[in-house]
Amino acid sequence: MFKWLYRLMIELTNHAFSSKLLSRFTRSRVSAWLIPSYAKVYQINQEEMEKTLCHYKTLQQLFIRKLKAGVRPIDPMPNSVVSPVDAVIEDIGVISGQKEIVVKGKTYSIAEMLGSEAAAEKYLDGLFIILYLSPSHYHRIHSPISGTVTKQWTLGNRSYPVNRLGLKYGRKPLAKNYRVITEIGAGGKHVAVVKVGAMFVNTIEWTHPNEHLVKGEEIAYFSFGSTVVLLFEKGSITLDERIVPPMDVKVGERLGFWM
Repeated sequence: MFKWLYRLMIELTNHAFSSKLLSRFTRSRVSAWLIPSYAKVYQINQEEMEKTLCHYKTLQQLFIRKLKAGVRPIDPMPNSVVSPVDAVIEDIGVISGQKEIVVKGKTYSIAEMLGSEAAAEKYLDGLFIILYLSPSHYHRIHSPISGTVTKQWTLGNRSYPVNRLGLKYGRKPLAKNYRVITEIGAGGKHVAVVKVGAMFVNTIEWTHPNEHLVKGEEIAYFSFGSTVVLLFEKGSITLDERIVPPMDVKVGERLGFWM
């Protein structure tokens, strides 16, 4: 009963009109009145911010804030794979031979997530990592490895929440929400960085102009909290033994080693 009520409420509110209203509000000067309370409620670490709280004139500016240089050191090991975001690792597992993953008891099709059977083929029996960003997190996205962007594409339009309730009761948000997929290649293998839009605010901005990426470089940002799904080809990564979900990670922390 709760599942259907939850879905009904989301369907009634998750439309282009309400999304535009919320987006317009967060970009308006009126929203600046909420910045102090927002920072307090979500315990924003102001010591890390590039600029002081009073510098931000809208909520959207605070959402996409940058950090001071050096506060997110990138793991220095040459073959390490690092977290692309500040987030909670919600789940880790193996992509099945049927191109499926199981997250919070729900089965997702990788072919649906990536938009085609062909795109999913290379990730069979590979590893997936689910990284959830709450409204309190730093919202910029960085490259998990050094490599080359081999492809980037966009899918979906409307979005369910991607928090724990959304993952449990939503209509497969990781595979159906608005999402931008960036595929990065290195050494003949690939990782897909699937940036999943959150409810209402679907803006995902690509900020890196070149196809060549250095591990830890900024590549994009969310305009609100959301989720990043990492899909690794079989044999491309060995997971660091300390990575056990659920756990908090920050940009640049080592997730494993590129093989």
